[in-house]
Amino acid sequence: MEPDRSKLQATDLRKSFGATSAVAGVSLAVDPGEIVGLLGPNGAGKSTTISMICGLVKPDGGTVTIAGEPVGEDAAAVKRRIGLVPQEISLYEDLSAIGNLELFGALYGLEGSVLAERIHAALELVGLADRAKAKPATFSGGMKRRLNIACALVHDPDVLLLDEPTVGVDPQSRNAIFANIEALRGRGKAIVYTTHYMEEAERLCDRIVIMDHGRVVASGTRESLMRMLPPREKPKVVEPDPRGTLEDLFLHLTGKQLRD
Repeated sequence: MEPDRSKLQATDLRKSFGATSAVAGVSLAVDPGEIVGLLGPNGAGKSTTISMICGLVKPDGGTVTIAGEPVGEDAAAVKRRIGLVPQEISLYEDLSAIGNLELFGALYGLEGSVLAERIHAALELVGLADRAKAKPATFSGGMKRRLNIACALVHDPDVLLLDEPTVGVDPQSRNAIFANIEALRGRGKAIVYTTHYMEEAERLCDRIVIMDHGRVVASGTRESLMRMLPPREKPKVVEPDPRGTLEDLFLHLTGKQLRD
């Protein structure tokens, strides 16, 4: 049997919190140079899935591997191949941008000239080289988001997990973040991107995985997923895809009820 070429492979992940099943058998694979979007309503299990993939939460069942190497509680070397950009901004406000990157780099065993080079490259990528000595307390929300991404990149991971990285940022910052992510794909990173914004998935993702109630309800390219929409009457206005939009598909699969 040929080895699995996927850089990241999550198989049959399961996690319950008490009597609540948060994730119930989720599988996904991401190749190098590919962005896979992870979509779902609130409570679908996206963040729990991300936490299991990066080793922050121990799954009740299932496996996660990177190039065939298992990610587990004691798999420190493999975990170093993962970069996580969490929903909540995770920065030390009283340290400079460089200070934050030095701290995160040191956590991965980087030091000296190697760390300095990685810091410079990360700041250049996210467009913050000119603010390297400034503190995040003086940054806008978009700048903080971009520095958060830089902190996840300083150790040059193979796999990047982005959990709603554009929440609360202005259009210019969102566009800059998109450009960063597209550049990382071009460098061969395997990227998982969770978002509530359908247009982000449309622009960035090579494949899309839609979750609901802890399960995968659809997975594939946008083109293949759109075939799941039922026929409809002729639209009142001309649309790029006469079958509908990705948002139409999302609501078709997950329902229109409010999720709080």
